[in-house]
Amino acid sequence: MATGKIIKALSGFYYVFHEGAVYQCRGRGLFRKKKITPLVGDLVEFQAETMKEGYILSIQDRKNEFVRPPIANVDQALIVTSATNPDFNPLLLDRFLVLIEAKRLEPVIVISKMDHIDKSVAVKMEDYRKIYEEIGYEVILASVYEKNTLDQIKSQLANRTTVIAGQSGVGKSSLLNSIDPRLNIDTDEISKSLGRGKHTTRHVELYEMAGGLVADTPGFSSLEFGDLQLEELSECFPEFVQVQDQCKFRGCLHFKEPKCAVKQGVDNETISKLRYEHYMHFVQEIQNRKPRY
Repeated sequence: MATGKIIKALSGFYYVFHEGAVYQCRGRGLFRKKKITPLVGDLVEFQAETMKEGYILSIQDRKNEFVRPPIANVDQALIVTSATNPDFNPLLLDRFLVLIEAKRLEPVIVISKMDHIDKSVAVKMEDYRKIYEEIGYEVILASVYEKNTLDQIKSQLANRTTVIAGQSGVGKSSLLNSIDPRLNIDTDEISKSLGRGKHTTRHVELYEMAGGLVADTPGFSSLEFGDLQLEELSECFPEFVQVQDQCKFRGCLHFKEPKCAVKQGVDNETISKLRYEHYMHFVQEIQNRKPRY
């Protein structure tokens, strides 16, 4: 018996990486009876007579798991957004950040296409970088993926399992190809990696890259908050968490309550007004969400 990590799941087979080799395995029949589905990213105990004939015997406890994409034990999300074409969208970035924070992942923000913008837009991007770095996020401003930028991103990938998140056309495929040309992802097939349109292939695969493992999916095919509760939303804003113990009321939601430390932070400009406006936008969205039965 050996321990390995599932790096691909396809057509009932699980491909388990162990000591530099990949073993094709099936799950035990017991998994089906107990309705347990092994996921890419799972650490498993397996037994294999040959490279093509193995069985997964047990799955170790997961630290997290996702439905879309179906993957477990992720350490961080690399959010790729662009300065232009499509234009930088801070509301969309904050939406990604909330989803990632809700899963207790470490986010890294990459703003691409910095070489395609004029000075006035570049100044705005620097302002945004300051906002997010003050919260504590790692922010990388990327022109064409030159060596310094790639080295910075590679250092973030080392020894971690990473999912890539970001809207269509921001340069996710170009980034992955620049880090590891062996991938040769078609940059025109954005819809394929999103699992949309005419391409129906939908499987997650982990690739060895820069000393870590990277999922070949952009990470989140749904940007709805789903089951996120209103009371949980402020926990996804680290700068709110830092001060919310100073709010007058325990369980303060930071929008109607008096003597709210978060609102005071916005007034004092120690908390970004833009981020607070986005928080309020998400509050409304969750309040207006139709109940599920």
